[in-house]
Amino acid sequence: MRAVITLTTDFGLRDPYVAELKGAILSINPAVHLVDITHDVAPHDVIEAALTIDAAAPHFPPGTIHVAVVDPGVGTARRGIAVTARGHVFIGPDNGLFTACFAAADWRAVELVAAEYRAPSVSRTFHGRDVFAPAAAHVALGVDPARFGPAVVDPVRLVWPEMRARQGAIAGTVVHIDHFGNLLTSINRKAMEALGPDVTVRVGRRVLRLVGTYGDLPPGAPGALVGSRNRLEIAVREGSAARLLGAGRGAAVLVSRTTRTSRRTRTSRRTTTSRSPTKSWRNRSSSST
Repeated sequence: MRAVITLTTDFGLRDPYVAELKGAILSINPAVHLVDITHDVAPHDVIEAALTIDAAAPHFPPGTIHVAVVDPGVGTARRGIAVTARGHVFIGPDNGLFTACFAAADWRAVELVAAEYRAPSVSRTFHGRDVFAPAAAHVALGVDPARFGPAVVDPVRLVWPEMRARQGAIAGTVVHIDHFGNLLTSINRKAMEALGPDVTVRVGRRVLRLVGTYGDLPPGAPGALVGSRNRLEIAVREGSAARLLGAGRGAAVLVSRTTRTSRRTRTSRRTTTSRSPTKSWRNRSSSST
């Protein structure tokens, strides 16, 4: 079976940077299978790249090598590293890209310093091509990452978005906005299941219902669901939750159990208001579902 190398960058596709990265790998090991995870990470956005790698890597076979190049500190004193974790190898700058790897009990990391495993001439502005790509190609040939350099015991870790649980509720934040405008949160499936199926989700002043999938919502309506990344998502059917709700990364999200009392209260309010509709009620109904 051919070795698999994935690529995650903020290079875009307009310039030849991705091709140069691939060329550097194929010049050393032309038998590898290259997979582009994405090259559309927002420029210099290490957090977005880290979340992308964390989401994609588990779906690749054991032994996959992941090259990630979102590197605003290229050419400075920041280290290049290779991290082995969960049966995979991750190669890139030591700037927090591999934070999720360090949650694994078996992780180990080394610094990329051995000259024989990099390009003969290393540009200070393109370590992706001259350091990280050659290292990945050599791992695909069977080189043990331990040969690249000394052990790294203090890798850079991002302040990872977390959730806070308290009795009957979970507080989290929006951590990513995907291509469709869905808001991915720091709240995971396990925490949601612990609350049970009868919950409400608040984003800002909006109160949203939990559904099973996007199609359970009326067209244009917002709602919440647990998506394929096993994270709570805020979505708008056939629309953008980010645009409709005016929310971005860091926006607060609160999930709470819906009690019988609160349901009776909301029903009572709707009944009372329906007898005497006012402009203020229309404003409230437009900001809650």
